[in-house]
Amino acid sequence: MHQVLVGKGWVVKPRPNPEAAWRLFCFPYAGGGAQIFRRWPHQLPATGEVCAIELPGRGTRLQEPLFTQLPPLVEAVAQQLAKHLEKPFAFFGHSLGALLSFETARYCRRQHLPGPVHLFVSGRRAPHIPPDEPPLYTLPEPALINELRRLNGTPKEVLEHAELMQLMLPILRADFAVCDTYQYTPEPPLNCPITVFSGLQDASVRADHLEAWQAQTHATCSVHLFPGDHFFLHTTPSLLLQTLARELPQLQNRYSVLN
Repeated sequence: MHQVLVGKGWVVKPRPNPEAAWRLFCFPYAGGGAQIFRRWPHQLPATGEVCAIELPGRGTRLQEPLFTQLPPLVEAVAQQLAKHLEKPFAFFGHSLGALLSFETARYCRRQHLPGPVHLFVSGRRAPHIPPDEPPLYTLPEPALINELRRLNGTPKEVLEHAELMQLMLPILRADFAVCDTYQYTPEPPLNCPITVFSGLQDASVRADHLEAWQAQTHATCSVHLFPGDHFFLHTTPSLLLQTLARELPQLQNRYSVLN
């Protein structure tokens, strides 16, 4: 796989496309890295470019300090993205990535930077809905590992590999802290459409909490449910990617309307 790292490693392009008509910036879930999205360019229209966000502590950034709060992370991401926003673009984020992409869109608006033409959020309740579960980042190690096993996003071989878990747990705790310490601040709704994805068997997200994303946009908001649990994007990615493939070519038309 050919990757080009841009912006000190924050933006990874699995298949660079200088002629792209649009870009899709992809934000990973807690503990995840840019490699989650490495195959996406093969299943999305060739007219665009997938740009995966690589957070500190993973990939080529293993030695960099981890973020534990959302506001400084949002600011850092937005500053790195600012040089890549000259074309119509959308954000996709799963779980932590959904929250990060939403707040990055709002930060861009506050800073008078170009904003996403479409926001795709996945596996995450609407940001103004308070959590109904206790924080994860403070759990003792055995309880945290049990929770990871329940969420079904960490391979069994990794969970049972003590050395790997010692590498992963600090990253996961930091990412969970970003989510668990988040405090929603009311702002006007976004102007771009929001599309919400979730797994039908995802017990961590209620249907009404997905529909509540409508309050965050003046435009349309649609909810798509796919077979699978919280990590349906790995077990049944084709339906998700088919939906994105239908929507992304429309970014140029929406861009001209919003601008």
